[in-house]
Amino acid sequence: MSTLQLHSAPTSSSSFAPITSSRFFQTSRVSLRNAVRCKAIEAVQLENGRPSASEFVVSGNAIPSYVVAPNARIRDLVHRSDTRLRIFSGTANPALSQEIACYLGLELGKIKIKRFADGEIYVQLQESVRGCDVFLVQPTCPPANENLMELLIMIDACRRASAKNITAVIPYFGYARADRKTQGRESIAAKLVANLITEAGANRVLACDLHSGQSMGYFDIPVDHVYGQPVILDYLASKTICSDDLVVVSPDVGGVARARAFAKKLSDAPLAIVDKRRHGHNVAEVMNLIGDVRGKVAVMVDDMIDTAGTIAKGAALLHQEGAREVYACTTHAVFSPPAIERLSSGLFQEVIITNTIPVAEQNYFPQLTVLSVANLLGETVWRVHDDCSGGIEPYSSLGID
Repeated sequence: MSTLQLHSAPTSSSSFAPITSSRFFQTSRVSLRNAVRCKAIEAVQLENGRPSASEFVVSGNAIPSYVVAPNARIRDLVHRSDTRLRIFSGTANPALSQEIACYLGLELGKIKIKRFADGEIYVQLQESVRGCDVFLVQPTCPPANENLMELLIMIDACRRASAKNITAVIPYFGYARADRKTQGRESIAAKLVANLITEAGANRVLACDLHSGQSMGYFDIPVDHVYGQPVILDYLASKTICSDDLVVVSPDVGGVARARAFAKKLSDAPLAIVDKRRHGHNVAEVMNLIGDVRGKVAVMVDDMIDTAGTIAKGAALLHQEGAREVYACTTHAVFSPPAIERLSSGLFQEVIITNTIPVAEQNYFPQLTVLSVANLLGETVWRVHDDCSGGIEPYSSLGID
């Protein structure tokens, strides 16, 4: 049994500008498992990964006392308007769902999700949602097919229960990499999944850091696209690294726009690009480096880490070119084998991820830091429900489109 310790998060430094406020991380959790330490920011003490029980009932009756207190402004608005806002969680990431509900000062809706002996999924809402604005939190992370099917059945259950509006909150959108045809006779699975979610009955989608922007166009319903950058930038500000020593690195040419936007918010840090050739899915070979990293602290930025082949080979090249330290920053930690072995091999000073995908405790390693996007998603949920713009100060830094 692991022991959890809570510590106050470091105060944000002014080394970087502009940097978002420190409201995104309030507490720090350290998990101990066979002397392996992992920092987790604002994580809830719930078992990561899929529940072991065959039947899963989500209820908001007990909110852990150490979770950050609900946002007072949001809580007052929710109570004052006597809203019919409902939040339900699937089984993919109940911890994140609980944190989002806590931020809003709400309890998770009661829902029964069961798997029959043959693997079929059964969903039953255990409270009325008639005329309600319903948000279903369910990333389509591994096992992607099961979690996607569970989301579709949840949407169908809400539609048949006469919910007024149904928003699918998908912190990690699976199949997003299959967003175009690069060879003949390929499917565009991202479009297919978008059609499935729409046909199931969703009125809106809230997604975090899609693999590519064009995926929003695959939906025939509104899509709110938020970015995890503010959460990661806020944490990096606490590192008090001199901005003159920083260089932001894109692990491939396709991520240059993402890395450039990240670098701009780090006091307009210089940019470097790792040129790679991909010989197949999850197989990449680094060719050369564009830019200067000698004596610098390199911050590699990507939207996801799957097998960690690309980012590990890129880190090895950065060290070869004279980088002093290498940090890896990503929103989605898919962590397919052998990702953990590659990331914990000593190439990285720190691997910074968010909790859009739950990280199993056996996958913790000393250099891993988990940041919570619960406040980011919670703020977005409220703004969608209240028909507010995401670009009004002071919330433009949330990354809401």
